[in-house]
Amino acid sequence: MRTKITQHIAIIIAMGFLFNFQSYAQENDAENYRIRFGLSTKKQPDNSRVLEASFIGTHKKDRKDRVPVYNADINFYNVTEDGDLLLGTVKTDQEGTAQLTMPGNQKYITNEEGYINFKAVFDGTDDLDGEESELAVKDILMELNLEVIDSVKTVIINAFTLDSINTKIPVEDAAIKVAIGGYLSNMPIQEGTIEGGEFQFKFPENISGDKNGNIVVIASILDSDEFGNVVQKKNINWGVNKKIEIESHKLWSSAAPIWMYIVLSILLIGVWANYVYSIINLMNIRKEGKELDLKIKK
Repeated sequence: MRTKITQHIAIIIAMGFLFNFQSYAQENDAENYRIRFGLSTKKQPDNSRVLEASFIGTHKKDRKDRVPVYNADINFYNVTEDGDLLLGTVKTDQEGTAQLTMPGNQKYITNEEGYINFKAVFDGTDDLDGEESELAVKDILMELNLEVIDSVKTVIINAFTLDSINTKIPVEDAAIKVAIGGYLSNMPIQEGTIEGGEFQFKFPENISGDKNGNIVVIASILDSDEFGNVVQKKNINWGVNKKIEIESHKLWSSAAPIWMYIVLSILLIGVWANYVYSIINLMNIRKEGKELDLKIKK
């Protein structure tokens, strides 16, 4: 009887395990994920252009569950009226992104309004449907000039596009951000709008630089519907070099705050008090041991 009961319990446990496994597999099936396929572009300081496709699967219920699509072939095109011109093919990395960098002298075909039409395409596999994303931007030329005008440090940004006969057309109403490059993040110093192809402002004082006073000034147009992302930067010796005098080989220094003296003193007193307490206890133990030996001998 016990054997049959044991067999029934084992069967129930096995069925439960199988059911949970099937539920888990169904929950993590590709059908439960919404594919997000996007295309963005960034023009770099050397005038090269980066085309980036993002290929991510997001769980329909748990949106925090994001799965990058790895090792997928992404084709990048310059879309024209006569057909799609292949610019290159790149595989997605472990983050689900594929980046194609085009040189600064690359010639693109534009439409009548002067926009370059880009397209990223994933042809699909047996498990994943094909995906594509398009993006249209104007090719902007941005110049960052750092000049001293009447003894005033001045940041001057010029931006323009070129028409079909290479005539410069000043950029209008483009949001611009200027920052100082840092190790962990950039420090914003000015925001504004490019009008008539120009934006300028007085460089702020007391900006810390490296040991030689060098800083990196970065001008950015971000997430523009017309131009995408555009970055320009330049190195210059406009930073303040702050030297800190350090008294070496000294435990006590006039530069240290009072609370540091107090904490250090308490710690040192505590350590030495522990040494003294331990030595006294050892001496007492030794003394009691001798007295115990004398009692035993008697």
